[in-house]
Order: sequence, then C-alpha cells, then structure tokens
Amino acid sequence: MKKTYSIRRIVSTIGWIFITIYGILTIYPLFWLILSSFKSNAQFFSEPFALPNQWMFDNFITAWTTSKMGVAFRNSTLVSIIALLFTLLLSGLTSYVLARFNFKLKGLTMLFFVVGMLIPIHSTLVPLFILMKQLSILNSYWALILPYTAFALPTAIFILTAYLSTIPKEIEEAAYIDGTSLWGVFFRIMLPISLPALSTVSILTFLHSWNDFSFALVFISKSTLKTLPLAVSNFADGFQTDYSLTLAAMTLSVIPTIIVFLLFQEQVMKGMTAGAVKG
Repeated sequence: MKKTYSIRRIVSTIGWIFITIYGILTIYPLFWLILSSFKSNAQFFSEPFALPNQWMFDNFITAWTTSKMGVAFRNSTLVSIIALLFTLLLSGLTSYVLARFNFKLKGLTMLFFVVGMLIPIHSTLVPLFILMKQLSILNSYWALILPYTAFALPTAIFILTAYLSTIPKEIEEAAYIDGTSLWGVFFRIMLPISLPALSTVSILTFLHSWNDFSFALVFISKSTLKTLPLAVSNFADGFQTDYSLTLAAMTLSVIPTIIVFLLFQEQVMKGMTAGAVKG
C-alpha cells in the first residue's frame, strides 16, 4: 500500500514539474515582450534578454502618438464588439434550433457549419475583396465586421450546439407549462444557462477580431479606419524596424486581451469541456 502511494506521489510530482515548466515557457514570451518594450533599440540588440538599463517609459508615449493608437483602439473596439454581438445572436439562435428541434435537413445543416470550420480564412481574401468592392463597402467598418462574424459562426455554433444538447429538456417543458413563450425560453432560460459556452465563444471571437491583420490590411486603406494591428505595423517598413516602439505598441495592444481573458477564464474552461459528456 505504501509502495503504491509512493509511486502515485512520484508521478504527481513529475506531472507538476512538467506543468510548471510548460507554464514558464508559455508566460515567458509575454514577460519578454513587456521588458523589451522599455529598452532602447541599442540595448534591444546588444542585450535582448537582460533587464532594461534605463526604463524608457517614453516609448509608450511616442508609440501612442506616432501611430495614432487612440484612433486604432477605437476602431478595433468598435469592430470587435459589433462582430461579437452579431456572432452571439446568430450562433445562439442557430444552435438552439439545431440542439432542441428535429427536422429533415438537421444533419446536413450541422455538416455545413462543420465544413465551414475547415475553410482557410486567408484563401478567401481575393473573392471577398471583389465582393466588397461590388457592394461598395470597402474602407468601412462593415468590411471587417461581416467577415469576422461569418468566420466566427461555425466554431461558435459547434460549441453552443454541443453545450445546449446537454441541457435537460424538462427545463423547457416546465417553462412552457408556466406559459413562457418560445422566445422567453430562449432569452430568459437557455441563454443564462449557456453562459460558460457563450463566454468561450466571446473570447475566441474577440481575440480573432482584435488580432486580425490580413483582413484589415486588404480591406482598409483609410488612416481613420485602421485597427490596432495596422497601427503597430507602422513602425516597420521595407528598410528598417523601430523595435522599441513596435514592442511598446504591441504591449499596449495586448493589455485588453489579457484583461478580457482573466475576467472570463473560469467560464471559458467550463465552456470548452461542457459538451464532452452528456448527463
């Protein structure tokens, strides 16, 4: 008995060691990014892994003003939030129908959305550019909101459908007996219960919209509509890169994503594992 307990303890210790090492390797790039943003270009190249000799807080002020990051923050926030709201509404309604109702083309419809998860996003840049030019929505917020929503829907529907399928139907039946309408059941019962899955979808959609560079680069050319990734790229051209300002701008742009993830991390983990087992 003692031998078995000792083996389990050794295995557990080894497991924690590997988890600790993995955590350090995962968090170190972010730690390095923040430290490097306080360095000068000279120290960045001469001592890339050392602490800053002089903490240059002016890097953040210069990066903010030079690349007009205030405007970029506003644009990224607006586009990301609107795309997120559209994704939650459309995926919530679609997932509710797929999870709770039976109809002839249900399997084919679900397959359609699953296949949508396999489409490489960047392979659609050229046809989307042509389509948006014909619709006259290039250089507008809709040129980003619509693609972000469309590409977020397959994953969102897959997660929400799996989660809603685990909710007992007796809850809905009791609500119908009490006189609650179909829309009332959806908005007042199903959505609150699905908060973990909705949080997961929110994080994934927000991160994709906030960090996207390719769509913004191709569909947006007006300086007043540029998003954060485009603002960060202003410090690099074909000849040289100002690494101190680039890293400072990247540090500023990553702060909102860290805050959002820390606020919803518990719900995200629940949502990612919720559909794995029925019961």
